[in-house]
Amino acid sequence: MLTLLGVMAIAIALGIPIAFSIAISGVFYLLFQSSVPVLVLAQRMVVGVDSFTLLAIPLFLLAGAVMAEGGITPRITRFAATLVGHIPGGMAMVMVMSCMLFGAISGSGVADVAAIGSIMLPAMKEQGYRPPFSAALLGCAGSLGTIIPPSIVMVVLGVSMGVSIGKLFLGGIIPGIIAGGALMAISYIFAVRNNYPRMPRATWSDVAQAFKGAILPLLTPAIIIGGIVQGIFTATEAGAVAALYAFMLSMFVYRKVTWKRFFEICLQVGRTSAVVLFIIAAASLFGWVLTAEDMPQKVAAALLSISSNYWVILILFNLLLLVLGLFMETIAIIIILVPIFFPIMQKMGVDPIHFGVMICVNLAVGANTPPLGVDLITACKVAGIPYEDSFDYIVPFVGAMIVALSLIIAIPELVTFIPNLSR
Repeated sequence: MLTLLGVMAIAIALGIPIAFSIAISGVFYLLFQSSVPVLVLAQRMVVGVDSFTLLAIPLFLLAGAVMAEGGITPRITRFAATLVGHIPGGMAMVMVMSCMLFGAISGSGVADVAAIGSIMLPAMKEQGYRPPFSAALLGCAGSLGTIIPPSIVMVVLGVSMGVSIGKLFLGGIIPGIIAGGALMAISYIFAVRNNYPRMPRATWSDVAQAFKGAILPLLTPAIIIGGIVQGIFTATEAGAVAALYAFMLSMFVYRKVTWKRFFEICLQVGRTSAVVLFIIAAASLFGWVLTAEDMPQKVAAALLSISSNYWVILILFNLLLLVLGLFMETIAIIIILVPIFFPIMQKMGVDPIHFGVMICVNLAVGANTPPLGVDLITACKVAGIPYEDSFDYIVPFVGAMIVALSLIIAIPELVTFIPNLSR
């Protein structure tokens, strides 16, 4: 087992992409540490992605991409400005609120960062906000798309754990709001300290007009979650409905996407989906090897030898996730760790929905922690600044998200309250 982990660590250190590093370690194990035929390599990778539910990933990606191209983002930011723009640091507040609303459409942290950042960052720079501050805030706010439903990460978690994706979606609502509120609180402190401007308070008429412009896009999460909870369609079918709805809005209602551009978006989404699914396939092989080596049982025994206390185990697991989030991609962490730790958490009495949402919040933190902070890297690229310039500002924002995570760990009802209402 040390050989397996060692090969993967060396591959990552050499700069090989994480998906290939995982696959290489699995191949090495089959060739030199096992008598299992190498043919199993292809079989396990295919089995890893042979899931109807995983079709939701490209469908939700397509819905988010089409919405981003369809003139949806300005409508959302305009509505958010009428709600929170009058608070000190108004543009920062609008950025967080916009990311929360767009995250409820795209389901992807990176898509959230790119869509909102392209509009908000230039406007914030004009009002005197320092680009490193704006980029750090954008990375953390964009990662709320990992928590707020419909989250693509939750789809992968639901498949990995065999739990209701609809209930995971519902469980992410309150934690997403808490995390967003924490980011707004830090933004408020920065705004007061640096005298960042605020916008004029919007009238009720302004709010109503902005809401009217944003209502159709904002119906997307309601359609998705409502349909799943009511049993009208599955998570995969919800992705198809979301993609069709996005297509109709962007193509025929707002008329911002041409047929040519739509096919270009489909190709782009296909490439992105291929990357995500290859990671899942490679991690599936890796997880199968870990299972063959009785790794879940060994890890469980090691943890329980440290402590059998519920809270100690939960804290240790979250610390492990935070450390791995520094170096590994979100979906790879899920596919590798969930098969090992989910049985342990079930024995400890952890609610599966609480466990899944807790992972999502933790991984949202990891998406903004160097060196491999994917959302933060994307935000810095959109802002046009060096990655390291954001480091001075990322600490308080990540700290706020960790405080939100701590609340979610300590109070499971923050996650389970809404899902329990749907029983």
